[in-house]
Amino acid sequence: MTQIKLKGKPVNTIGSLPAIHTKAPPFRLVDRDLHEHTLEEFSGKKKLLTTVPSLDTGLCSTMTKHFNELAKKHPNVAFITVSADLPFAQKRFCEKEAVHNILILSMMRGREFGEKYGVLIVDGPLAGLLARSVLVLDEKDHVIYEELVSEITEEPNYHKAAECLKHYHA
Repeated sequence: MTQIKLKGKPVNTIGSLPAIHTKAPPFRLVDRDLHEHTLEEFSGKKKLLTTVPSLDTGLCSTMTKHFNELAKKHPNVAFITVSADLPFAQKRFCEKEAVHNILILSMMRGREFGEKYGVLIVDGPLAGLLARSVLVLDEKDHVIYEELVSEITEEPNYHKAAECLKHYHA
């Protein structure tokens, strides 16, 4: 378990993010049109993988829109955001906010993703949702950057993630 905070109060995730230089676990998640996607689909590409509790909150929306803009500058990188939101809500969000540069995925068919990646919140009012995190994976799915945001109500370090995308070469 890893302890993070929600408005200053401790909450726990089920584990820890995959460590730097380790291979990211495989996943099977659902997009807004109910199609399944796997990590293997993005083999050979660098990936920026983010998790958010819910796109229906202001901060998660802001974070997702920020990475949507960053994706425009990195067309060869797969940008993926995962939440527990249903695909229908994700689709409405993408259409309303013009988020078209990143793939938004749902863990609606199971919590395995949150468990394997250590970001499933296990207690407190957000239990069952995902903690806020950012991972950058290289072309072979090894973790080259990871951040579990220690306070759910705060944004990640966008600059560090962007720098990692810009300067890391396998």
